[in-house]
Amino acid sequence: MEQILGRRSIRRFREQPVETEQLDQLLRAAMAAPSASNRKPWEFVVVTDGDLLARLRRTLIFGRYTAPAAIVVCGNMRRTYPPPARDFYVEDCSAAIQNILLAAHGMGLGAVWIGVHPVPPFVKGVTKELGLPRHVRPVGLVYVGYPAETKPPRTQYDEARVHWERWRQDRTDGSEER
Repeated sequence: MEQILGRRSIRRFREQPVETEQLDQLLRAAMAAPSASNRKPWEFVVVTDGDLLARLRRTLIFGRYTAPAAIVVCGNMRRTYPPPARDFYVEDCSAAIQNILLAAHGMGLGAVWIGVHPVPPFVKGVTKELGLPRHVRPVGLVYVGYPAETKPPRTQYDEARVHWERWRQDRTDGSEER
């Protein structure tokens, strides 16, 4: 639990490059994630080139953080289930991203997840910048680097969002019909 609660989104990074060995460890952690029927539809693009990182920042308006590395997690549609289960690649890639985030924290690195899917301009921009083939879809990007900020561990546990056995109407979840 300490590892999970201690992981925080880091948005400020030192200029120090991340070693190739550490990036490789993060990729190993990513590929240890569970996937639907072990389809493993993920592909990873590691970016350390400063110019390409700058272009990705311009593409991702919610992800303009200056990190020395990024791992773009993509779904290979040739490895997914056929419809209607095809979109399980999103969950599979998201599990891989979570593993990267947890592993980065455990290694003393900082990381932040930037969503790409399902926003069409983000998907199109990342696809173009990375030269992805048609059958490979970007799901998310993780900036990685040595943290230039620290944040205390926290929990976001909210008992009001827990329902045992059936939905409890007496809980306020913010989704009441308007």
